[in-house]
Amino acid sequence: MNPPSIPDVERPQQSPVEKSSLSMLRHVEVPDPLRAAKRRVPRPVKRVIRRAVRRYGEHTADQRTLPDFLIIGTKRGGTTSVWNWLVRHPNVAPMFPALQQIKSPHYFDIHYHRGERWYRSHFPSRAALDRAAQRSGIRPLTGEASPYYLFHPLAPERVQHTVPKARLVALLRNPVDRAYSNYWERRGSNAECLPTFEAAIDAEEERLRGQTERILADPDYYSYHHDWHSYLARGRYVEQVARWLERFGRAQLLVMPFEDLRKDPIEAYRTVQEFLSLPVVEPPRLPHHNKLPAPPMAAATRERLVEYYRPFNARLTELLGTPFDWDR
Repeated sequence: MNPPSIPDVERPQQSPVEKSSLSMLRHVEVPDPLRAAKRRVPRPVKRVIRRAVRRYGEHTADQRTLPDFLIIGTKRGGTTSVWNWLVRHPNVAPMFPALQQIKSPHYFDIHYHRGERWYRSHFPSRAALDRAAQRSGIRPLTGEASPYYLFHPLAPERVQHTVPKARLVALLRNPVDRAYSNYWERRGSNAECLPTFEAAIDAEEERLRGQTERILADPDYYSYHHDWHSYLARGRYVEQVARWLERFGRAQLLVMPFEDLRKDPIEAYRTVQEFLSLPVVEPPRLPHHNKLPAPPMAAATRERLVEYYRPFNARLTELLGTPFDWDR
């Protein structure tokens, strides 16, 4: 039986703040008292406040900075954890407004049509950064994190045009584990209607057929399947990393295995800080975020996917000169 299809959608030409543009923003974890206080605010009031804040940010866009770094992926690869670690660094400024705890405005993948003023509205003012620099002697860095950037075919060109000197961090996870975790995350958010992981990966080729080409041909086109149902394709890292290296020098891109993050988070955090030229600090704790319980993968499925990814992993090792212990 053919899997039910979810139609790709054209981006609306106009958007009354698109049911609050913030509906597509990813948020990071906030302290419990603050989260409790935010829950008590009625939803309509929240929408009004968010729209007002975003309008203010756009009105003052000329006074705002652009990011110094981007965490570009991968999905289910540790981006939220690293972002939460970095945003707690004394020399990293949160996005604007700080109270909202935004992780990404998804500008270079989903919201590029909104323009640079809208993008700048999410970052601190230069005056605020100058004041922080006077207090600490170091100008804070700003950044954002979107795991879709790594996979989106137009993101490298857009980033190069807007922030050509930004430092880029790519976290890569064993593609078999990444795909499986991604499936269960999509099931949990009701974005996946197929009942098994095997059904989803079998349907992927048809779901994604022609989508990359259509995105490249029409930059305003948004593909639901490309964003939400790309379980196997997102794990073909060599294609994505090569695309970024066509636009940015190797020294601008830090590629870190997710497994290093799990094995030694303190050392991984140190590596990221040094890459961003941040003073190295030792945080009191480095919790992992977005952990997702899932039943064990079928052994036959794992074996099938290990073989599927083997040639892509070999090409990635050749491209980066770094071995990845994923072929088992």
